[in-house]
Amino acid sequence: MQVLVAGANGKIGQNIVKQLHNSDQHTVRAMVRKEEQAEELKKKGIDAVMANLEGRKEAIKKAAKSCDAVIFTAGSGGSTGADKTLLVDLDGAVKTMEAAEEAGADRFVMVSALQANNRNNWNEKIRHYYVAKHYADRFLQATSLNYTIVRPGGLLNEPGTGKVTASENLLERGSIPREDVASTVVASLTEENTYKCAFDLIAGETEISEALKKI
Repeated sequence: MQVLVAGANGKIGQNIVKQLHNSDQHTVRAMVRKEEQAEELKKKGIDAVMANLEGRKEAIKKAAKSCDAVIFTAGSGGSTGADKTLLVDLDGAVKTMEAAEEAGADRFVMVSALQANNRNNWNEKIRHYYVAKHYADRFLQATSLNYTIVRPGGLLNEPGTGKVTASENLLERGSIPREDVASTVVASLTEENTYKCAFDLIAGETEISEALKKI
């Protein structure tokens, strides 16, 4: 697949771009906001395009042209206010879905948040973030796109283990290395068991490929 990564400069996004770039199964196009970010990627031989999730949908649609799949792993970040969360994590996500549909990219993988589907289990300190994720996920499920929603737990910067716990409903809190989230997202692209599926993801004892087959 030719895969557009929205949020390519984020920590999970960088891992996804690296894995796709090194893949013999896929090609990657990294979508970033800043020219210097695009130039840095191009120096590594990575196809990079500029589009702002707070800007016009047409720019995202242009970025998605000729792509088979879109991965959305963008986020406003923990240091911004609720307004940016709504603009990026919700409206930016929805614009990317609309752009994907209009550009003809059938596959869409969303990086969400653990238990975003379950209002009774949201983290009260960042409730606005969960609201954005919840409704972005629901919008995605109502589109014509062949979606997968990956809802990871607390994100760690340590090296991945390649082993996870994945389930449609994990009530227990847990964490996971960002590298393993990226590996799960990339594996989901072609794992048919994840098509039209949403699941929670934390560190575990099962190889990623096997965990996805058992959801």
